[in-house]
Amino acid sequence: MPENNNEEQNDPAGSTMMFRRFVADNNEPEAPPKPPVTPYILAAVGAVVAIGIIVAVVVMWS
Repeated sequence: MPENNNEEQNDPAGSTMMFRRFVADNNEPEAPPKPPVTPYILAAVGAVVAIGIIVAVVVMWS
């Protein structure tokens, strides 16, 4: 047990410095950008509006 304590006292920031060096040296490629969702939302809203207009016309002419 005293051996572990002795190692921590020698370099308390050693693991942090090693981690920072690891992160700096090992860059992962960035994730590809996600496709935009807005066109899908606009298409869905347009479909709902078109269905609503069709239903309104059918109800009006019935």
